[in-house]
Amino acid sequence: MAKAEEKARVIGYLPQDNPPPLKLLAFAIQHVIVMFPATVLVAILTGFDISVTLVASGLATLCFLFITRKRIPLYYGSSFSYIAAVGSVVRTAGVRAAQAGIVASGLVSIAAGYIIKKFGKETISKVLPPAITGSVAIVIGLTLADDAILQASDNWTLSLITLFATVLFSVYLRGTLGQLSILLGVVVGYVVSLFMGVVDFSGFSEVALFQIPKFTLPQWNWNAVFAIMPIAIATIPESTAHLYQIDLYVNNLAERVGRKPQHRISGLLGENLIGDGIGDMVAGAIGGPAGTNYGENTSLMAITRNFSISSLIVAALISILVGFFGYLAAFVNTIPQAVIGGVSVYLFGVIGAQGVALMIAEKVSLFKPASLAVTAMILVIGIGGSFFGNVVPEGGKMALFSGNIPIFGMELPAIATAAIVGILLNLVFVMFKPAEEKDN
Repeated sequence: MAKAEEKARVIGYLPQDNPPPLKLLAFAIQHVIVMFPATVLVAILTGFDISVTLVASGLATLCFLFITRKRIPLYYGSSFSYIAAVGSVVRTAGVRAAQAGIVASGLVSIAAGYIIKKFGKETISKVLPPAITGSVAIVIGLTLADDAILQASDNWTLSLITLFATVLFSVYLRGTLGQLSILLGVVVGYVVSLFMGVVDFSGFSEVALFQIPKFTLPQWNWNAVFAIMPIAIATIPESTAHLYQIDLYVNNLAERVGRKPQHRISGLLGENLIGDGIGDMVAGAIGGPAGTNYGENTSLMAITRNFSISSLIVAALISILVGFFGYLAAFVNTIPQAVIGGVSVYLFGVIGAQGVALMIAEKVSLFKPASLAVTAMILVIGIGGSFFGNVVPEGGKMALFSGNIPIFGMELPAIATAAIVGILLNLVFVMFKPAEEKDN
């Protein structure tokens, strides 16, 4: 009886479900709001056109959903892992050269996807066990924490109102309103910011109602390819972690609402990586930054229990439209930084928490020295490296971090380095099994 009552109370949408039109639009708008700050920030930091970046994000998402036959509910956005390498290439050879490297990086993900499809999930499970994918997810969430706090610090009153409104909505609201907690939190923050007089509408005077984004074609450059292409290795654990998280949460929802059959999303790792690679190639081909499926949107789906593929399709279309309509982009840009920061504090924390949930669900034992070593290395290198080399821009308002680890005359991207070190260390333990594992 208790289980029946719980099923009646739980409201959520599984990947194949189609919410009613108005709810579908609201869900899609939430996705756009959540992906917008990080996606645009990557474009700003690397010198890419913002309008093209938004179009690329939406187009790459549609291609991903098409390639995976609408079985994997993930959204594609710009990746922070590429910032150092792409930014360096843009400064020395230009955006078009960087595009060539981004297109080439897509080939790495596609190759990894086909290897997994040929040799099976067991092969990748040895290379990327939950100790790695869960740890990488934790690193991603915690290394984004400084972005959330820095945005929130722009106006603590406004960010705290937004944060607590969002948390209270997500915990206490039920039904449709509970699924719109992120959007409602942003609305509360935006309304308060209007009363506080901190909304800047000046951006409308600088844009046209309709504008053609400045699309560019890649220009082949071997140096750019060698600099950017290897970074794709780092996004594989990130993308894998998101896939396993989605599998965990979708099947949990299916069980709670009494729906069968089970969604075997974790078995689609090969298709996921191929779709991710196609996304990179599409983005790079038209002038967008490199990316991957977004933890922010994954967190949003976990919080709102909405995993509908239809919501992601509409969100992708909205992102493309925003790239063409200057006023829409200008309006989204009027959302104060502190409002986004308040929401991000919650969202980025959920990304890290999902990494913990994944490790618990997969029964990762941190009492085993091998698992403990891999986890420890990834956490310290990823988190420590991401906060290395802080720079205070002119005016002293915001602190930025290079995210690179200076070593032996090189500057290595922290998250990528952490993932690669974790993978290599784990492979050593796979080839030379520790004594306690040989006895089992």
